[in-house]
Amino acid sequence: MNLPTPAIVAERGAVRLPRLALILLCAAYVLPGLFGRDPWRNADLTAFGFMASIAEGRAPWWQPAIAGIPAEGGPLPYWLGALAIKALPFLNAPVAARLPYAFVLVGVLVAVWYACFHLARTEAAQPVAFAFGGEAQVVDYARALADGALLALMASLGLLQLGHETTPELLQLLAVSVYLYGLAAAPFRRPQSRIAVLLALPALAVSGAPTVACLLGALGVLLNHRSSYEAAKAQRVWLLGALTLAVLAAWAFDGWAWRVRAELEPGPLLSLLAWFCWPAGPMALWTLWRWRRQRLRRHITVPVIALLVPLLACITMDGSDRALLLALPSLAILAAFALPTLTRGFSAAVDWFSVFFFSAAALFFWLYYVSMQTGWPARPLANMRRLAEGFEPRFSLLALAFAIVATVAWLALVRWRTARHRHALWKSLALPAGGVALGWLLVMSLLLPPLDYARSNGPLVARLKPYLPATVNCLAAPEQTLATLAALEWHGGWRVQGRGTLAGTACSHAVINPGQATPPGWQVVAHVKRPTDRGSSAGLVLLARQ
Repeated sequence: MNLPTPAIVAERGAVRLPRLALILLCAAYVLPGLFGRDPWRNADLTAFGFMASIAEGRAPWWQPAIAGIPAEGGPLPYWLGALAIKALPFLNAPVAARLPYAFVLVGVLVAVWYACFHLARTEAAQPVAFAFGGEAQVVDYARALADGALLALMASLGLLQLGHETTPELLQLLAVSVYLYGLAAAPFRRPQSRIAVLLALPALAVSGAPTVACLLGALGVLLNHRSSYEAAKAQRVWLLGALTLAVLAAWAFDGWAWRVRAELEPGPLLSLLAWFCWPAGPMALWTLWRWRRQRLRRHITVPVIALLVPLLACITMDGSDRALLLALPSLAILAAFALPTLTRGFSAAVDWFSVFFFSAAALFFWLYYVSMQTGWPARPLANMRRLAEGFEPRFSLLALAFAIVATVAWLALVRWRTARHRHALWKSLALPAGGVALGWLLVMSLLLPPLDYARSNGPLVARLKPYLPATVNCLAAPEQTLATLAALEWHGGWRVQGRGTLAGTACSHAVINPGQATPPGWQVVAHVKRPTDRGSSAGLVLLARQ
């Protein structure tokens, strides 16, 4: 039975975002942070440590390891970075490892666009037909909504940092996005949708999320079983095959790691959901309410099942933001279906909030940059030097040029959006997405030097090096985090022993945490800290055999 749709869209509202503007916006979002920085602690540096260990021959391809400690989950994400390091020896290893993950992020954006496009083509998703014509055409309407989903994804605050790291979670995000595309395109693109699910679920399992892969696959089978599209029903066999491959792949790589810690209190979880999913989260809730009569139709059920599984994973993993990351593609698609139902007042509120918030943030970043380069006003530079001891500003003409272009583009976008007679469906998300891209580009250009100095473990290792002889045979580092071990191996170039105890090591030097008792036969050489560390309990204590 055809139920009334809440979407009322005229033909003039279903215009697509100009492709050059969309490409430039995506480039401004994806490229900043790709060059000119070290891997940041903790997850980013840890993942790079596993990649470098394979590329440099310190660990086998089958079992990546840092200082002898093997990686949990599947090795696929680390293979990606290690292959790039081996294939691009003329590049700095962190940059080489980061390049394929930039393409992974692009793949996420493309997969979400096409998933929303095909869901918007389904019969139940169409807007109201006008009595005398003039309603949006199917393909135009689908393109406009797909543009909106892409903008909603880029505007999501949770994707901003995690989407620019070289971690397994980003590859998991791509697998979930491709799986969403596979379900969405099943009624229209049989071969492509089958290949998509057949690749997505095993890749998700080998990237460290086999349970999520199995739950998504099982829900996909149930969804297609009750579908009115014969092509979608025929996809069930391929989903079962993908499920089987996912289970076998996770078993082959010993990827089944149960990490259930359901001890999260409601307050922190709600706080995480509020900022991490902004602005797609509230718009997705509005979609579920306005489209409640179509809640069992494909354009709602497909993103909902891909939303519930990551949300359940987040709750059972003690409020993990990295588990919640996998829910963002579904939230972006649901947010896109809110666009045809938003009131003019809500759109205006979003616009003005975005203008004031992101313009104030840009002004703040520029103020710190001017202080860093000229010394005026003096307080921002003094605060920066107090928080990052030893930092000295440096000037980059290229970074300044990119920041100026981005700021001018933001002003042009604000002027366009605040003009009258703008009817495009995606207009309400143009300023949030543009503001996030502006903020990220300004931080990664104007403020990258102090940020990299504060978030890298390179300065810590640099402070440790003068106390170690050049002929040191190995460095024992028991009970250290994987990020610290990765920094000692990569930045220090030492052979690090992360397992065992100091009593059984053959190393001549060791590092322990401040506050630990010095074992018999060892003496304290130095206590070094990161430039941003405060207090006596931070940093590392270097020991040498007596």
